[in-house]
Amino acid sequence: MVDAIRFRDDEAHDEPAVTLDSFLGQSNATAVRIEAGEDARVLLPHLDRLALVEVSFPKFRDGRGYSSGRILREAGYTGELRAQGDVLVDQIPLMRRCGFDSFAPEAPVDAAVLEASLARYSVHYQAAADSHIPVWKRRNG
Repeated sequence: MVDAIRFRDDEAHDEPAVTLDSFLGQSNATAVRIEAGEDARVLLPHLDRLALVEVSFPKFRDGRGYSSGRILREAGYTGELRAQGDVLVDQIPLMRRCGFDSFAPEAPVDAAVLEASLARYSVHYQAAADSHIPVWKRRNG
């Protein structure tokens, strides 16, 4: 399952992500970076031209990026969604549930620890931006 996750060093996007302010002032940018606290909803009218959205996680305890990822995926964004910054191995499964499919952590990630983290839970209790069916829905319908 580890090979299903892209890391920046493995498959770097050709175009560097520009800041949100710069992106909104351009008509040809296809990659944008959202900083913590910026509203991902301003990108909704532009999803069709975006190939990469990089979401900043400045501190592991700053969860605002999770909301940005889920907002974009639930709005129909299908391009690369990258979590960048203070990304810890035990957060990656949760980030995947929010729609992140690419990661650029500041610290190296041990592949064996990541594999164990991804395999830890086989069922989920709440709906998310991924395709997992919550266990309560399987039981009732």
